Amino acid sequence: MFTVVKVFISAIIIGGVTEIARKYPTYGGIIAALPIVSLLSLIWIYIQGEQTQNLSKFVFGVLKGFPATIMLLLIIGLSLRSNRSLVLSIFLGVCGWGVFLVIQNFVFN
Repeated sequence: MFTVVKVFISAIIIGGVTEIARKYPTYGGIIAALPIVSLLSLIWIYIQGEQTQNLSKFVFGVLKGFPATIMLLLIIGLSLRSNRSLVLSIFLGVCGWGVFLVIQNFVFN
């Protein structure tokens, strides 16, 4: 039952952000850039009784993925600006994200 509540609340938030983005693209982008998913995940994990040590590991895991996420968004933005389709832009962004993570792990490990 708790899973249904989490999905419902999360869906309402995501739906709200997309509606704002449709009417006000710049503000929608700013709101979407907020770490909503990370914060919601952190809250749900906390409510489910995880130890603060695991919460800390989660937060640092999010930080570890942040540079690759910047690369993903940069590639998608540039691809869309170059009139590529959304599907191709997302595909290129995800590929760039994966390559960046591999390089990042190689350099820092």
